[in-house]
Amino acid sequence: MQVMNSRGFSLIELIVAMATGLVILGAIYAVTEMGQRTSVAVERKVVAQQNARAALDIMALEIGMASFNPTFASNIWVDGPSTGTCGNIAINQTYRGIQEATANSITVEMDIGQSSAIKDDSNEIIRYNYDTGNKYITRSINCGGAYAFLGAQSGNPREVRVVNNTASVSLFRYYDGTGAELVPGTDLPASIPDIRRIKITLVVDTEAMDRSLNRRRRTISSTSIIPRNHAIN
Repeated sequence: MQVMNSRGFSLIELIVAMATGLVILGAIYAVTEMGQRTSVAVERKVVAQQNARAALDIMALEIGMASFNPTFASNIWVDGPSTGTCGNIAINQTYRGIQEATANSITVEMDIGQSSAIKDDSNEIIRYNYDTGNKYITRSINCGGAYAFLGAQSGNPREVRVVNNTASVSLFRYYDGTGAELVPGTDLPASIPDIRRIKITLVVDTEAMDRSLNRRRRTISSTSIIPRNHAIN
């Protein structure tokens, strides 16, 4: 008859088994945590892309309406919010519905109400301004106060920050009918009447850091606008 070996595990064997188990559990935890980090980071980047795309679509729609003057009325263009005399008849009527054109801000005007006047209807004066210090874009309408448009939410933690300045990318770029770039401070504002295309580029970072990369995730979106009404004299 065979005698069964009733000897149990030794202390050393138990310690080795426990140590091996802990190593395996640690590896599983590390892989799981990395997967969770990646999933959260990707989700945040998707949100950043969606926010930037939505903002870009709104900006393109409104800026594309610059100089809309269906009644061909004269002397209807007014000073924009950046002048301090917003709403007053503009001295230079040749600028028409683009009363400001810089790398970080633009003011567009349009006679939406078809009343041969500006500012007597909603959204007839629109200004976008990039606050480089606070990393967000503001929007103001009809000489009212600017409010956070992209990169900040009043009373709520923001999800994205606009980092064009950090990336050395202009928010707005302007081109004439030949495709030559009109440079703010050199060609503009004098050449505002010659603007035929406006390029908008948004460089946006997630507000939260991606812990797996130890940096914020970045997305870049751009579009070109042809303000057709601005070419009409």
